[in-house]
Amino acid sequence: MTLLRLEELSAATIVAVNTLGLKPGQEQFLAPVSYGVAGTVLDPRTGWQRVVLDGDEVVAFVSANFDPEESTPWFQSVLWRINVDADDQGRGVGRFAIEGLVDEARERGMDHVDVIYEAGEDGPEAFFRRVGFEPFDETEFGEVVARITF
Repeated sequence: MTLLRLEELSAATIVAVNTLGLKPGQEQFLAPVSYGVAGTVLDPRTGWQRVVLDGDEVVAFVSANFDPEESTPWFQSVLWRINVDADDQGRGVGRFAIEGLVDEARERGMDHVDVIYEAGEDGPEAFFRRVGFEPFDETEFGEVVARITF
């Protein structure tokens, strides 16, 4: 692994984001990338989308929203999506992306980031716990709401 870096999602990187691979079983926990991209297009003032590059290769995509005026508390500082290419999972890429997300949240005056996910085998819960998210609530649809506080 070379030096990882975060860059804003751009026309030059979006095609690579759309081709990030998943490990078998993960697809049931992840909506299409275009859903995550649409959020920022709808509200670029609060949306935050980055790619993680390893050298010149896109190895991950992360999308979040920061809006302290949002009426739903979970959505005021929220990780909407993290997608690490299947071949790059387990190398610290996801942790690097979450660290960048936390730095951005701090810069925007936030003291936490929430994430909402579906529990299940092959799901993202183990990853979220490893990087510091702790479950604290549940949505009306049975999804887990977890928070990392800093």
